[in-house]
Amino acid sequence: MVLNLIADRTIKGRIYPALSRHEARPYTPSWRQFGEHWPYTTPLRLQEYCTEHGMSINIYSIDEPYPDQTWYPVCLGFFDFGIDYFSLLPPTVFDAVQTQRIRVLFYYHEGDNPRRIKNRLDSLLEAHALPANSYVFVSANTAADSIPGFVTFHDFEFWYYQRNLASTPLTIHREARERDFTCLSRLHKWWRATAMADLHRSGVLNNSYWSYCEAASEADTDCPIEVDMISRLRYDRTRFLEQAPYFSDELSNADRNNHSIMESKYYSNAYCQIVLESQFDVDQSGGAFITEKTFKPIKHGQLFFVAGGAGSLQVLRDLGYSTFDTILDNSYDTVANHTQRWECLRDSIVAAQPRLPELFEAARPEIEHNQRLFVTNKCDRLNTLVRKINEQ
Repeated sequence: MVLNLIADRTIKGRIYPALSRHEARPYTPSWRQFGEHWPYTTPLRLQEYCTEHGMSINIYSIDEPYPDQTWYPVCLGFFDFGIDYFSLLPPTVFDAVQTQRIRVLFYYHEGDNPRRIKNRLDSLLEAHALPANSYVFVSANTAADSIPGFVTFHDFEFWYYQRNLASTPLTIHREARERDFTCLSRLHKWWRATAMADLHRSGVLNNSYWSYCEAASEADTDCPIEVDMISRLRYDRTRFLEQAPYFSDELSNADRNNHSIMESKYYSNAYCQIVLESQFDVDQSGGAFITEKTFKPIKHGQLFFVAGGAGSLQVLRDLGYSTFDTILDNSYDTVANHTQRWECLRDSIVAAQPRLPELFEAARPEIEHNQRLFVTNKCDRLNTLVRKINEQ
């Protein structure tokens, strides 16, 4: 399939970020800084992915003839509910949207609640007297699939593929590994602190690579895991955070967030990764949201548990990855209640720990399958996305 896009301008073949006021050129440091400047639109990640994986894109100017099903792409660094995105459209684009000659394609890599986003965008359409089908919104939250005009796309599979392209997948060796788990947390979130304190007191981290790189800086007002429902966990979490931060390497914060840099020990010398995803309740959406955190052990050859929204493992299965269902107890993934899901996940981790070398060898064919799948060309996924967009 072919994706047809309208661009205000292009530089060196790259579509300039729509609606942006920031000035930069491709392949310079400032090109990655659009998301720091109002209105926080960014270079179109989807264009990068299509180029990398051989998906065709046609780019047109608004002033030249263009085919039906052509889109004006707006890539969002984050969705700001205070911004009227339609008021920022260039006049010629606004007119074309109003007359339904083109539609706006919002592309968003984050997992914010898509229902709230739809409510905001639809109110803006009404304020501008624009047709109800003036846009399609691409979201990384699986709840988007149940919302008219919204499409789910798991952006971070592609994003980590690109950002870590210089690192070849690690060999899945057969030597004994010195550590049980890798469990890394760079940014403080109350649910992560709760989970880490629970793992810490259970002994899971005693022979593991682990970190918690920030101390708490605000009151506990947002934690989907009900800490007081688990015996003494509030007390143990307080003690855990009093000693934070905890580090397992000597990297700077910037390097820890540089996904082209990889500490191989975290993968080659530990059997299993406990992934603390970006969100546990996924913005109260009922959906799942997978980031690069989950794709790291997939690329570099580990077993994994995923602490994220209910259905996170199902997302991976739908993408073709193995989640080791006959080897690990993955029943936690179907538990909707956040506190119960965490307790179920913790119990699965504790149960697996004494048998990790045996479990790893049993899972080796699936681990190898995951690694091969991750590094393969993903044009089929992009074709599916374009088909879903056009069907909307």
